Amino acid sequence: MKIKVWGCRGSIPTPGPSTLRYGGNTACMEVRTSEGAVMIVDAGSGVRNLGKSLCQEKKITSIRFFFTHSHWDHLVGFPFFKPAYSSDYNITFCGGRHAQASIKRYLARQMEAPYFPVDFSLLKARFNFECDNPHCELRVCRFDGMEVSSMLLNHPNGGYGYKFTEAGRTFVFIPDNELRFHHEGGPGRAEQVEFCRGADLLFHDAQYTEEDYTRTRGWGHSTFADAAGLAVEAGVKRLGLFHHDPDRTDDDLDQQVEYCRDRIRKAGESVECFAAAEGMTIEL
Repeated sequence: MKIKVWGCRGSIPTPGPSTLRYGGNTACMEVRTSEGAVMIVDAGSGVRNLGKSLCQEKKITSIRFFFTHSHWDHLVGFPFFKPAYSSDYNITFCGGRHAQASIKRYLARQMEAPYFPVDFSLLKARFNFECDNPHCELRVCRFDGMEVSSMLLNHPNGGYGYKFTEAGRTFVFIPDNELRFHHEGGPGRAEQVEFCRGADLLFHDAQYTEEDYTRTRGWGHSTFADAAGLAVEAGVKRLGLFHHDPDRTDDDLDQQVEYCRDRIRKAGESVECFAAAEGMTIEL
């Protein structure tokens, strides 16, 4: 599978000279199967550039969306997703019937007046809010040799993290998840560790410093030290720090990575650690 980062910032887009290397667009990931099927996880501001890129590939007419949750920074880019305005595209929303109904409502609502000038009903793509996979309702989706399974997030208002498995390789994406505080309905530590167990690549929420967390406990995000701790405990091979705080500069993120690498070394483990960066492409 091929994974590309189109947005890795949390909370709000942060353009500017201090975020050039890691990027300022909010959460959006592209995952492609070895057969070329396209999946998009979340529609933060990064999905605008992804949509423009997809429109340059004439062979791409089918797209699957997986949403982790419906907080604004994960939906804000959808009204600017160019394929949604073209009848050339079939767009399917996966995640189970309840989640699909919610996503349809949230996407349409943010395009209602007075928030946006173009109503959702005017979009020309063929939308499918009934996933064509019979396992989707059981939080597992299988197609084209890819299996996508989900885990509830430990986050206010809930949500899902996703595990993508193809040809024995695994990518786990958990962008908004608090490891040191239990939210109603969220998973326990053991379930989170098991979901990540042995992953080839884990992208995990790493928004806060320890100082931040003294003020933000219960807000739904983890410290970068907690993310490194999870990666070590679960025995993952590579850890990408994700959902960067809007106040975090490129230099700040460099320091966070070095801190996590040192923590991993002291634990006697060999997890490769880096900060997710806009435009980054990884093949598994």
